[in-house]
Amino acid sequence: MDPQQLRTFLAVVDHCSFSAAARGLGYTQSAVSQHIAALEADLDAPLVTRRPVTPTEAGERLLEHARPLLLRLDAARADIARLRMAHPERLAVACAPGALTPAVADALVRARTAAPQLAVSVQVGARSEAVQAVLAGAADLALIDGAAAPSDPLPLPDTGPLTAFAIAQEPLAVLLPATHPLAGRSALRLPDLAAARWIDAPDAAVPLAQLRAAAQSDGFGPQLSYTGSDTKALGALVAANAGLATVALPMAAGMPGVAAVPITEPRLVHRTELLHPRNPTAPAAELAETLRLA
Repeated sequence: MDPQQLRTFLAVVDHCSFSAAARGLGYTQSAVSQHIAALEADLDAPLVTRRPVTPTEAGERLLEHARPLLLRLDAARADIARLRMAHPERLAVACAPGALTPAVADALVRARTAAPQLAVSVQVGARSEAVQAVLAGAADLALIDGAAAPSDPLPLPDTGPLTAFAIAQEPLAVLLPATHPLAGRSALRLPDLAAARWIDAPDAAVPLAQLRAAAQSDGFGPQLSYTGSDTKALGALVAANAGLATVALPMAAGMPGVAAVPITEPRLVHRTELLHPRNPTAPAAELAETLRLA
């Protein structure tokens, strides 16, 4: 399978349109159609329907493979490119929203002060995007967070060699409206909240799938979906009684109208991990060592 044809296939599926995919890729619509036709001929199966543009059963199956394959190719290219970077002049960090802690901010400022010529940048976005950025070379290191047992690492995609280690572990808390009957509790059991109304905010809070797995429950149904990464906006939704959410306890500080109650069962922590390639640039390695020792 040709990687460029796979990228075109993903663009068509993501845009639900051949013409929109062509604009996004900078191709003509005819070229996009040719890529899809060639890929379908290669696999001897129709991959997308035309009206409407949606993946077929074979296309859905190909989607399961295409993104990891292309990410692995990007990771291989970035891994080789890093070998040629004798004197890197940038320090690009990709962060999940809950991973940009005061310690990380202080370390970035110190790195910039120590090397005035260094171009330091921070990109905050979805956890998956942070991992992809460091694998593909768009970032020099990534900071991600999530819920885990106190001694367990966060799950990572099998897309290439990465070094990962924890830089922080904090108590995990449920966010409730200040007027909620449970807001005055000193602690809560997660399984007791399975039937509550929740906000599905995978980039700003602990994903609901992780809560279901931790509580061994099919509950935690979403009352509302929030696709942003702004934790203050998430707090506003909780305060308005849109649903509950789970974040690191310190992240709840300063959220008006919100009560943060620690979770005591099961034993979970909010874990922040730093990821970097096997052969990090010198600035990335120095920042990683600073945060490891912090």
